[in-house]
Amino acid sequence: MPSTLINRRDLAFQLYEVLGIEALTRRPRYAEHGRDTFEAVIDTAEAIAERHFAPHNAELDRNEPTFDGERVHIIPEVGEALRHYIEAGFMAAGHDEAAGGMQLPYVVTQACAAFFQAANISTAAYPFLTGAAANLLDAFGSPQQKERYMTPMLEGRYFGTMALSEPQAGSSLSDIRTRAEPQDDGTYRLFGNKMWISGGEHDLSENIVHLVLAKIPGGPAGVKGISLFIVPKYLVNDDGTRGPRNDVRLAGLNHKMGYRGTTNTLLNFGEEDGALGYLVGEPHQGLRCMFHMMNEARIGVGLGAVMLGYAGYLYSLEYARTRPQGRHPGDKDPSTPQVRLIEHADIRRMLLAQKAAVEGGLGLCLLSARLVDDKATAEDPAEREAAATLLEILTPIAKAWPSQYCLEANGHAIQILGGYGYTRDYPVEQYYRDNRLNPIHEGTNGIQAIDLLGRKVTMQGGAAYHLLLERINATVDAAAEHTELAEYAEGLAAAGRRLVETTRVLTSAAAEGKVALSLANATHYLDLLGHIVIAWIWLDQAIAALRGLEAAQGTERDFYLGKLRTCRYFFRFELPRTAAWATLLGKLDDTTLGMPEAGF
Repeated sequence: MPSTLINRRDLAFQLYEVLGIEALTRRPRYAEHGRDTFEAVIDTAEAIAERHFAPHNAELDRNEPTFDGERVHIIPEVGEALRHYIEAGFMAAGHDEAAGGMQLPYVVTQACAAFFQAANISTAAYPFLTGAAANLLDAFGSPQQKERYMTPMLEGRYFGTMALSEPQAGSSLSDIRTRAEPQDDGTYRLFGNKMWISGGEHDLSENIVHLVLAKIPGGPAGVKGISLFIVPKYLVNDDGTRGPRNDVRLAGLNHKMGYRGTTNTLLNFGEEDGALGYLVGEPHQGLRCMFHMMNEARIGVGLGAVMLGYAGYLYSLEYARTRPQGRHPGDKDPSTPQVRLIEHADIRRMLLAQKAAVEGGLGLCLLSARLVDDKATAEDPAEREAAATLLEILTPIAKAWPSQYCLEANGHAIQILGGYGYTRDYPVEQYYRDNRLNPIHEGTNGIQAIDLLGRKVTMQGGAAYHLLLERINATVDAAAEHTELAEYAEGLAAAGRRLVETTRVLTSAAAEGKVALSLANATHYLDLLGHIVIAWIWLDQAIAALRGLEAAQGTERDFYLGKLRTCRYFFRFELPRTAAWATLLGKLDDTTLGMPEAGF
């Protein structure tokens, strides 16, 4: 029976035929692995996701966590699912064998993550936050901090959070007020409030390790004065046993439109003597440390958006294949049998839009994960540097583009089901509600757009931007050698030329001091570059599909032809939108910037 969470044939195609991840096994870190071990662990992820995560997805949505003033109550199926996840070794899957991990490539752990996110995004959030927190401590924590906090996280005994935002600050981290008072013994006492903290309170683990941004009094103003601290829910004794409760209290739960099963909290630090905290890294370097976790989380957010879109696509596809409704436009005889929804052209349009978004978005997220592996393990230093550089410019796109366009895919899924799609009796409305969070958290899409245009495009003299153009042009050249892809190669080349001119206009304006005008329509620049990147992803997939088609028969032939037709859809229906965005941006339009407040 095919998976209801992801098309396994598509996943295998992207991992092995497009990204060629078997080559990773030639590197020392992954030498014990092969395609057989990769597939075995993916099989396990699929089984656990379908058996233990998916069945309680709707129930968790209907019965979100509650707070009785003393403790948070979560339906027991969440803890049971996480127990299976931890026992299978997924919490530490990418870590060293010496630390209890499997030393799996990040791209493989992300492929596994895809199943859990599609099955139950709320339950999956707890271990994914924990994994990102553990990775941060692995990168910046002291040996004692790793032993005391990271190791129990990898064992699944402790869970982790990232505590950045505050009620008055939101995404404006320079305005946070939480302060960390130094103590004579080298520890700190924290006082303040943190808002929107996912996984901030629960009884799913022995302890919760909060990674908290705060300011040490007397430090520099703004973001340059932010430091990072470990603040555990329970203090940890020297022998590793759990000590007394720290001065961290749950002030309340936020009630969200979707993603309801993940506790989302307002936390008070220091209602009494101050929450005991431990500095991670150097003073005033907290944002640099936290961005290690945030950037990983941004790729994860993009993948989560993809997988919610993917789940909606597969459900609406099956519905369209089985639901009879209406007749062909030329058939006026009401006595003839109805045709299935999928036989209507407009339904196929919406299915193609979903397939293009979710399979293109998946390609982008897996490519980003592969770059994480190359950055860490490529034997050639130049290759490592190139991977890191390319990842810098792709990260805001990998977070924001799926958050926008895979959400649109969920809207198409609802539309295909019609009135039924707008009810809670079918899962597609929950997928939409869950996915609506993704353009907001881990840096809103607007923030990602400003980061992309205002920083990533121009960083290091435009190194990341020019490297991305080189990679895109290399794919264009490869595609141009195939008659079947010549149209798409020229379309992407033309879009690239418009991008170059548009970027020149915008960056020149910023260099002349017109920063606000340059960034006024940054969201459309993100759309422009994002669509070009997804077109690049699809063109790479089309090249791989042509290779596979040469010897394909039966369902394999259908698969590759489906890839080629979806590529055609994206290039004919989606990529042309970039021309309008480029025209608007190139004019340095001030409509939004110049609108007076009184005019609203």
